[in-house]
Amino acid sequence: MKHIQKLFPAITLLAFGTACHRINHSTTVTDNEQAKYHNAYDDSTLNRTLLPVLMPYNRIISPAGTVLRYGDNASENHSLDVKLIPGTDWVAVEDRYGLAVIDINKQTIIDRWEYNSDTKYRGTLSTYSGVEVYKTPDGTFKILWSAANPGSKQSYVMELSWDGNKLTPGRSFVLKPEGASPLALPNELLIDNQQGANYLYVVLNGNNQLLKIDWDKQTIIWKKPTGVAPYGITMANHNLYVSNWGGPIPTDTAGKETAGVPYGNAYINPKTGGVNRGTVSIFNSETGALVKEIETGLHPSDLVTSPDKKYVYVANGNSDNISVIDAASNTITAVLDARLNPGDKGFIGDTPNALAISADGKTLYVANGLDNAVAVIDIGNKKTKGFIPTEAYPGGLAIKDNTLLVTNLEGEGSRVDVKDIKRRPGDVPVTATGSAFNSHHQLATVSFIKMPDDAQLAAYTENVNQLNLIYRTQLAHLLPRKDKAPVPVPERIGEPSVFEHVIYIIKENRTYDQVLGDMKEGNGRADLCIFGNEVTPNEHQLARDFLLMDNYYASGKSSAEGHQWTDAAMPSDYVERNVRAWFRSYPHVQTDAMVYNKNGFIWNNAADHGKNVRIYGEACLPHFKKGTTWSDVYAGYQAGKPFQFTNTTTISRVRPLLSPIYPGFDGFEINDQVRASAFLKEFKDYENQPGDKLPQLMIMALPSDHTGGTRVGLPTPRAMVADNDLALGRIVETVSKSRFWKNTVIFVTEDDSQAGWDHVSAYRTTGFVISAYSRLKQTVHTNYNQTCVVRTIEQILGIPPMNVVDATALPMFKCFTGRPDMAFTYQHQPNRIPLNEMNQKLSALKGKDLYYARQSMRPEFNHIDGGNDDLLNKIIWNSVKKNKPYPQKLAGTDVDDDD
Repeated sequence: MKHIQKLFPAITLLAFGTACHRINHSTTVTDNEQAKYHNAYDDSTLNRTLLPVLMPYNRIISPAGTVLRYGDNASENHSLDVKLIPGTDWVAVEDRYGLAVIDINKQTIIDRWEYNSDTKYRGTLSTYSGVEVYKTPDGTFKILWSAANPGSKQSYVMELSWDGNKLTPGRSFVLKPEGASPLALPNELLIDNQQGANYLYVVLNGNNQLLKIDWDKQTIIWKKPTGVAPYGITMANHNLYVSNWGGPIPTDTAGKETAGVPYGNAYINPKTGGVNRGTVSIFNSETGALVKEIETGLHPSDLVTSPDKKYVYVANGNSDNISVIDAASNTITAVLDARLNPGDKGFIGDTPNALAISADGKTLYVANGLDNAVAVIDIGNKKTKGFIPTEAYPGGLAIKDNTLLVTNLEGEGSRVDVKDIKRRPGDVPVTATGSAFNSHHQLATVSFIKMPDDAQLAAYTENVNQLNLIYRTQLAHLLPRKDKAPVPVPERIGEPSVFEHVIYIIKENRTYDQVLGDMKEGNGRADLCIFGNEVTPNEHQLARDFLLMDNYYASGKSSAEGHQWTDAAMPSDYVERNVRAWFRSYPHVQTDAMVYNKNGFIWNNAADHGKNVRIYGEACLPHFKKGTTWSDVYAGYQAGKPFQFTNTTTISRVRPLLSPIYPGFDGFEINDQVRASAFLKEFKDYENQPGDKLPQLMIMALPSDHTGGTRVGLPTPRAMVADNDLALGRIVETVSKSRFWKNTVIFVTEDDSQAGWDHVSAYRTTGFVISAYSRLKQTVHTNYNQTCVVRTIEQILGIPPMNVVDATALPMFKCFTGRPDMAFTYQHQPNRIPLNEMNQKLSALKGKDLYYARQSMRPEFNHIDGGNDDLLNKIIWNSVKKNKPYPQKLAGTDVDDDD
């Protein structure tokens, strides 16, 4: 797809509704501050397919310049890295599924090579970044880039020849894993051909190594150990500078916490569990000898050298700044602030992750991922001149003359309509009666932006501030007012709430239409509803008894992203670089210290501010007797026997907060009745104690609605969703009949919306707000998302936001009334689907049922979200809907033999 849309750099927020309010720090706001939180997007939806568009985390995308969109629209595409082809008007762009050469002037793809076009590499996914180009004596360009395949455990440096018209596959250098790593995982590359040979330097993110390869002879000259998870590489004064995402390999561990990184350990922040050191290792390019290792900010990633080779700049993705290394002394001489909202009242979350420098060495361009912008820094004055709006999560930068090129990791998000999907090459778009969206269908995008003058940059900067709702962060700093009466959601942090306890329940992987699409009270589509009232009577009754949110969204596209949004209200740069590839870990459970942002999670935020916290099944893994089946656990539950297991977590701060009787989630063997009973036991114990010892924040994983497809030995998908629904109903009933009902609120969200289709947005999902103050019995159409839930919890508990995303989120004021219904008690609805309705054995099946059951048994489906998402969606649809055709022939990239 070589479609280019002209984009206007400015955005008039009135197009979305009311204009933004600007509030100075000195302003005293006394007139209904709720109105100050509400802004342009409140009553909009996310189903716009033309710019500007709203992302489901309080950010509007309205990029400068023009945008090229491309890729198989039946897949989830991401553009990753970009490299100029020297002396030409061409640029090489690496994406998740291959490499493209783009004409900068025409802004079109000249040619693209995909992994799936070659049987040798089919299924291989590219790495975080890493593209290099050199010219051979005959005038042919060689494009090198790094790639890895977790399935086959193969890693490569790939080569394509470029003659100006066509990409032709060349050599590939196989890189083998060493030590504990299952993948060598090459990332950024550097080619040095100034010595009469082509020497290639490769950082191996998995092996913690730097390699020097004679590319002409295809031999390794030397390999040297680096720090943890090396990411980027650059050269100055015959030295190589390698950034270590995870910091130094731990040696001096006395009094220091180390743990939690796949394939090894790193120094850990005991409060958050996240990596708390970053370094750059400096090597002699001839011998590979280690010259020095120096401390930088957190998550150092991309590096760039000044044109005069005097300075090296390092993007610190988890510290929101840039380290400046003097290449003569190899010391850090300055730290440049890359934040959109700097100063003491600023919040973390800009995530600088890619760099480019002007030809004169005076201006540094920084891709700030979560700002959806490029920061323009005056190097001489060490000050930010302004910001240029991009598409979502810029992750690669290059400069050609007066044009800034940007690869956007998230582009415009998942906005591919089923009507536009082509199943296979040559197919025509599906004729559909209505729109439908899935989170794993999006296009890759590349931006072409003319360098702005000072006046244009000032206008861009104002746009970026408005698009990021920066004015809202000032509201988070307003001091509480005296003598304010308690309300459900206070307008200012620190003002009293009627609630003293928050229960936060996180479920798994459903869209709104899948579950509530049959509710006439909301904006649903019944033909997309799989788990309707018959399967989820409690969710339907809760929506009627309290409120129905039909404009509520997940902020990410998968469980690995989703639990960062639900637990931390933002993903780190590490997560965004991993999306859809998940080379090092799949963090649906918080077990990888590289994943976490600098400030951590809602539980440590609450505990840091003196709140009593209890965690039920989140951020932990359950361990139990090998060979235990779902039927074993369920039979024990029915017999009243306690389930024997232990939870483990890699985060020391979580351990004392974990319920030891509530199992976590890493498979399908444990039903949600076991979990609900465990929570209710503790809840009733709290109720029987004198006084009020119920924790102020309770965080709960309730995951069975994920389902395991039609795998033999598991319940049917509708039975697993019914199990989840019944557990939720039981929990709400007990809380509503307790003495804590008067001051407790329950928030319920899905972690993501990946496992299905929705006619409004790929991100739309189910959410519930349940309390005596939420008996609205009506539909709330206000646009809310997962970060709004986190911000509302913070507002209720009187704790500050953790980052710039939840600081700009809209508290859920409209989900509450000042007139509570204390007399109401919820009565759970009995399940209408037997919880032990089991998938049939293979011998009893035939046709599509047999095919899909076999697919459900594939090894990748052993792991949560491990298999092909489109295939799992088909499996679930076929299981529940039987002979009804898959809606509008919704398609994916899986080529199965059932069609």
